[in-house]
Order: sequence, then structure tokens, then C-alpha cells
Amino acid sequence: MAKPELMDFEQALEIYEPVIGLEVHVELATETKMFAPTPNPAFANNDKEANTWVGPVDLGLPGTLPVVNEQAVRYSISLGLALGCSIAEVSGFARKNYFYPDNPKNYQISQYDDPIAYEGSVEVELVDGKVFHVEIERAHMEEDAGKLTHVGGNASRIHGASSSLVDYNRAGVPLVEIVTKPIFGGEERTPELAAQYVSTIRDIVRSLGISRAQMERGNLRCDANVSLRPRGQEALGTRTETKNVNSFRSIERAVRYEIQRQAALLAAGGTIQQETRHWHEDTGRTSSGRPKSDADDYRYFPEPDLMPIRPSAELVQELRDALPESPVLRRRRFKQDWGLADQEFQDIVNGGLLEAVAATVEAGATPSGARKWWLGELSRIANERGVHPDTLATPAQVAEIEALIAEGTVNDKLARQVLEGVLAGEGSPREVVAARGLAVVSDDGALIAAIDEALTAQPDVLAKIKDGKVQAAGAIIGAVMKAMGGQADAKRVRELILERAAEN
Repeated sequence: MAKPELMDFEQALEIYEPVIGLEVHVELATETKMFAPTPNPAFANNDKEANTWVGPVDLGLPGTLPVVNEQAVRYSISLGLALGCSIAEVSGFARKNYFYPDNPKNYQISQYDDPIAYEGSVEVELVDGKVFHVEIERAHMEEDAGKLTHVGGNASRIHGASSSLVDYNRAGVPLVEIVTKPIFGGEERTPELAAQYVSTIRDIVRSLGISRAQMERGNLRCDANVSLRPRGQEALGTRTETKNVNSFRSIERAVRYEIQRQAALLAAGGTIQQETRHWHEDTGRTSSGRPKSDADDYRYFPEPDLMPIRPSAELVQELRDALPESPVLRRRRFKQDWGLADQEFQDIVNGGLLEAVAATVEAGATPSGARKWWLGELSRIANERGVHPDTLATPAQVAEIEALIAEGTVNDKLARQVLEGVLAGEGSPREVVAARGLAVVSDDGALIAAIDEALTAQPDVLAKIKDGKVQAAGAIIGAVMKAMGGQADAKRVRELILERAAEN
């Protein structure tokens, strides 16, 4: 008899307690790679032709020696401090030995016994304000591997592929891997907690300015470990590790799926294999990858070509003093200062636009105006182009468009044309207004002429207005706006219509 694939989520939680552990890999935006002078694609944010950002050290060619990137060390310490970690007085590198086509040296330079940062915690706030404290076990430095592209398979997976291509551009890019301790107590909110934790890490690294942290580009990747244990049992269950999940929604879905899959398997008398798994966005399922190796399998040993890292107390204090306000506290301050409704504010956060809106407000826009443009027209255009809204325009440009509306130079309709010109590279918002002749007509003489023409054409509307049915003025306003090509102040047009009706 076939075992059921999934158990109902609520039923699974009645029988089992979910325990998760999250490993987040952050690509550091240093100018060069971790151990070589090769330019870092994570800094350039540019997808160059495959295998063009590669040097001898990245490929492990004979006679080459690694040299530690000082900026990567500083970034790693800053991140450790922001995670509430202790910074090691001495930390060292090790060789993690394994063979895979994207690992040209057949080993990865990483940290094992002596991570740069250890024993920290972060505060994770869910959408309803509930707060979880997630304990950090370690944050260690390492180099990234290359990238494999599988051809001919399903959704670019290795299963069923006819061939595979390897791009070593990413090999040697500086990484910090942040590893949590087991996370208990999430219960039915465990999937949401996992996604929100990764979102919190993204906010932290962006606030530090050490990574672009774009999940869609692989700057930030999450491996989600999930295990179940029967209620009342102390021992942890066997875990699976779902690799490289690259969106918050996918993290939540993958964790939820694994809870349901493992519960069904355990309840049917099966056992969980310790293995890596792949998440399939199209089907909403995970599939088996390879047996999960333990540390002993990698034959770690100290990297003989690198000296230990010994950050001075003065350096650590300098970096501690330079830490920005934590994203959680900053978000709470914005929420209070902006006066937006809870859902309005949450929409900004969910859209990944908090920093863009904050910078737009700082440039002079109102919170509601900034929110309107970033979540409205800019998000619509970004969705059509398949990009993030904050890549289209700068906060200063959005604030200038909002200022043009506030001062009456343009109305909302014209402002959208201004934005169109800005995105087309025609200059600043004011330059676009001047070049395209988009300013609102403020000459009462021209407006009155258009109003009189519309009133003459619609005498029945004039009669209604004179009878006190002022809402009928909308028809005349529409006619005037059409005649003026949208370049009229609707409020002023309404005032003039009522004046003209009183005179006739």
C-alpha cells in the first residue's frame, strides 16, 4: 500500500513538533574576490559572459596562493556584531574537501573550528508584531563555488538533464554563512518564521551596506533544515536540508511542505533520510538530492597557506561604533512616525520597498505620497519589466515628482507622463515637464474659455448646477480636462464652473 505523500498541516502539528535550522549565505559586495585580486561580480552587479571573471587563484592553478581580502574580513566582523555575536580573537581558515564540477580546486576554503563570529541572536518580528528570538550559532567566512547550468532537464534541474555547463565567475566570491541553532517554538507559524528570519537577515546586511542581498541574483541564499519529533520526545528527529531556496515565499512553502511530507512518512512507519533536497517552485514540492554529509566526510584540515585572522580590539570597537540602527527598531520608528495604517505599512515591507520609501520621505515627500508611487506606478512598471522597483528611479526623482504635484505644476495624470520621461532618460522630473510641456494650465482666461464652451454644449448640465445639483459639474470638468489635454487643475476648474454658473 502506497504511503500518503502529505499530511494535513494542522494534523501534522498535533502529532509532531517542527524544529528548523537555517543556513543563510550572504555574498559580500567587495571589489575583489575572497582570496584573489579578480573582480567580484557581486560588487559589479553585472552578469558578464560566463568564465570571464576568473583568475588563476579562483581555479586553483599550480603555484598560486590565496591572500585574504581585508575588506571581506571587516564586513564579516560588522555582520557578526549586528547579529549580536562575539568576535573571535583568533579565527582561522580550513580546507573543506569535496569534488563537484563547480568546485575547481576540489576543496573550498572555509572556516570550521574557529569562525569569525559566534553565539549571537536576532529579533524576528512577524507581520502581526509577534517577536521571536532566534539564536545564532556562528557566522563564518568562506568562498563561493561556481554555478552549474543543467540543459535539457526539468526547470534547469540536474534530473533528466542532457548536459551541464559550468561558469566559474562566482568561484571565489566572498561569502558569510550564518548558521542558527535549532529553532523551537514556532509551531504553526514555523514556515512564516523561517521566511521572516531570512528577510530580517537581508535587512541587516543591506543596512550595513555589505551586500546587495538580492535573492533573485543569488546574493543571498537559504538552506532550510527541517525535522520533526513526536510530541513529548526530547531527541531531535532526522533533518533534511532543502538547498538554495531563493525567495521568501518559497522558503515558507518549502518548510511547510517538508513538515507535511515528513509527518506523512513518519506516521506511515517510514524513516526520514538525512539528505539534501531541491525545491521546485513550479510544483511546490521538494525532491531528493544526495545523502547529507557530516563534517567528518569533508576531511577538514587547517588551510596551510593562510595565517589566522587576529582582529584588534580597536578594530572591533571601531566597527561596533559604526553599526547603524537595527532594521527592526528602524522599522518600528518609521511605522510610528509615518502614521500609515498597519496594512499600508506592511505592504511597503512586503514589497521590499521600505528603504526606497524612507529615502523618498527623507528627500521631502510625504509618507503617503512616497508609498503611492513606489507601490503603484513604479511597481506596475517593474512587474512588466521583470525588475525590482528601486532599480527604475531614485528616491530623489520620486520626491521631485511628488513636489511638482503638491505645488500644482502637474496633476496625477501628468505626473505619470513625467515619470515615463524620467524612466526614458529624458532628465529630471522638472526637465521632463519643461521639455514635454506638461505643466498644468493655470491661466484662468484659457480655462474659462473652455468652460464656457462646455457649458454651451451641455445646457442641461448648466441648469442642474444652477438648481443646486453641483455634482453635475463633473461632466463639465471632464469635458474641460479633455479639451485641455489633461493639463488643467481640476480643483480650479470646478471653482470656475460654479462661478460661471452663478453668473449665467
